[in-house]
Amino acid sequence: MHKVSDVKVEQDILKINKRIASDNRALFDENGVTVFNVMGAIGSGKTCLIEKAIDMLKDEYSIAVMAGDVVAKYDSDRFTAHGIISIPISTGKECHLDAHFIEHGIEELDLSSIDVLFIENVGNLICPSDFDLGEHFKIVIVSVSEGDDIVMKHPVIFKNADLTVVNKIDISEYVGASSEKMAEDSMRCGCPRVIMASCKKGAGIDEWIQYLRDSIEG
Repeated sequence: MHKVSDVKVEQDILKINKRIASDNRALFDENGVTVFNVMGAIGSGKTCLIEKAIDMLKDEYSIAVMAGDVVAKYDSDRFTAHGIISIPISTGKECHLDAHFIEHGIEELDLSSIDVLFIENVGNLICPSDFDLGEHFKIVIVSVSEGDDIVMKHPVIFKNADLTVVNKIDISEYVGASSEKMAEDSMRCGCPRVIMASCKKGAGIDEWIQYLRDSIEG
């Protein structure tokens, strides 16, 4: 008879990822770079909110972005148009960024010349929650257009988040979603802070920028 061994592949992958993430974080800390991992579903407004942050903070801080997606060029080009360095990280068939992707992205940056790094994760609320990238802050963007039950359908990513931004609140009544319920659900899942925002209309943007500024200054 052949001996069969149970190989816990997922645990091994996460263990390796954690080690690489720790190395990434050490490099960021050594160079004084504050890193934000911005997560959320497709269409939630991640790109728009990062663009707002770039425009309102780039005179104070040197900013770079790593844009992760199955095909990352398009969002990366949007960020570059704002006059900052943007590294596209195309994940191919992968539905999330992991620490190894970020490790390679770091090779293309001069960390000593950067104050702030935004990592725009791949657009979904499931896979990114499992993978530490070496960031300092995890931010989840969620849109009212996803429905006001979306938070309780994906509690893990909100449990691990430092901030939730409930975006597109200006269309709440048109999509029949309660932004207040989404905020309450996020905090119920364990996220310590929620910002209500409309990237398009400008609501909550000052609070968003202040949160980032306070986190950077630490």
